[in-house]
Amino acid sequence: MSHTHTPATAAQPLPTTADDDLRDPLDRLLPAPAPGELFSLVDVVFPGQSNHHGTLFGGAALAMMDKFAFVLASRRLRRTVVTAALSQTHFRSPVPAGHLAEVSGRIVRTGRRSVDVEARLCAEDMLTGERTLCLTGHFVMVAVGDETESTESIPLLDAVPADVVRVVEIVFPGQVNHRGILHGGQALDWLGKAALVAATRRARKPVVMASSETLDFVAPARVGDIVETRARISSVGRTSLCVEVTMTAETPRQAGSRLCTRASFVFVAIDEAGRPTPVGAAHQSGSAG
Repeated sequence: MSHTHTPATAAQPLPTTADDDLRDPLDRLLPAPAPGELFSLVDVVFPGQSNHHGTLFGGAALAMMDKFAFVLASRRLRRTVVTAALSQTHFRSPVPAGHLAEVSGRIVRTGRRSVDVEARLCAEDMLTGERTLCLTGHFVMVAVGDETESTESIPLLDAVPADVVRVVEIVFPGQVNHRGILHGGQALDWLGKAALVAATRRARKPVVMASSETLDFVAPARVGDIVETRARISSVGRTSLCVEVTMTAETPRQAGSRLCTRASFVFVAIDEAGRPTPVGAAHQSGSAG
């Protein structure tokens, strides 16, 4: 099936960069962003997503970038969108298991029924903060169906402070119950993942979850919703950290989001022997979640 792509504005070509520039901020590789258009999402690479070399599967990396493009395009068009094309894909470096994978980018062209998204995936060693550019790509996302086009003004993506971890997921049929509502266990998995990233980035040491202080399910998330989890350190003890997490959901075709779940988790930093170890002073990092 082919789609007609009708751009409204001309895309700016990616500037040429030297190899030494590949670890620089996003604006080294992409055109200067319009206010509010930068967006990123993060995920932790676990062994189940890795090959026999202990690195992230290439298909899994592309799926993360496709999810990023879907979220960005859905929020821009407020329509049901599909991936029409993927080009300019370059695998530059593998993502080791245990590292954070962060996808970032922006819309570089908007048409009546389509958007072009430039994206890149970076790996971050959460214990050191070192980042490596791993994958770049260009996605064309096209709106489908006979839905009435929205006349609402296009909302800008809200800015997120550097100390907040943002994890974005899409609710699929296999993750819901017979009523089409997201399973509580799946919600806990996403909450815990965001909290783990926030705690590890603050401690720069391995951490384990010790307890859940509070957990409130406020409203359901349903099939097709975009679910966003945000985690932030609320307090730090000698060996422990408390992380506050919220989960919101939005329907792609509608503006606005609703609070679904909020929780508070306690993590403990551990040494190589698995014993509690002091967290230490805050580390400065250029990473943003």
